[in-house]
Amino acid sequence: MNIFDFNLIAMLTKSEKSFSFLFVILLALEIATSSFESLSDLNYLAKPALLISLIFYFRKQSSHLDKKMRLMIFLALIFSLIGDILLMFVSLSANYFIGGLVAFLTAHIFYVLIFLKQRNPSKNGLFFIGLMLAYGAILFYFLKDGLGDMLIPVIVYMLVILSMATTAFLREGKVVKNNYILVFTGAILFMISDSILALNKFYQPLPFTNFSIMFTYAFAQLFIVFGLLKQR
Repeated sequence: MNIFDFNLIAMLTKSEKSFSFLFVILLALEIATSSFESLSDLNYLAKPALLISLIFYFRKQSSHLDKKMRLMIFLALIFSLIGDILLMFVSLSANYFIGGLVAFLTAHIFYVLIFLKQRNPSKNGLFFIGLMLAYGAILFYFLKDGLGDMLIPVIVYMLVILSMATTAFLREGKVVKNNYILVFTGAILFMISDSILALNKFYQPLPFTNFSIMFTYAFAQLFIVFGLLKQR
């Protein structure tokens, strides 16, 4: 199956399309409030609103999932929300960045565990694993000189996010097509979002970073949740 030969919009239900409209409005508000200094105070409400809305949507739509799966997805979203909140205060102390890193690391670990439960044992992932390691090595090449004391935490984080993308890939053939494509797309977007954030912080400032980070991050979470809800 060609994973790029698909129409994401066609995969969404009426409920998902309606929620997506609200989600995009909240995303636009987050980007606007973080981009204009006069609106910056409102960002403390706009940014958490994204994940809060997604958490409520997931709770409403997830009654068909088994309890353990539902709890793990819920915890992944909760830790993501905690990470979002902590990262809003990095200008006050570096400890908030470390706290945010740990929160998102925990969220990624929950996603890895979820994806591993649905792994297709007959799927050969060696080529994709090699691709992810090459991507990680290239990213690390740009980051290494600026990491300092964050060297080990960032390496651990990179390994976990690459593992999340890999385990999302290894679900192909074990879950329904729409589930797989949405989750895999979300995992790749999450990896891209974290990569932009890391490059901006540890390599050099990049243009339009808030837009690119939040756009990829928001849709990563949205697609992962939509995909995981499409269980049989």
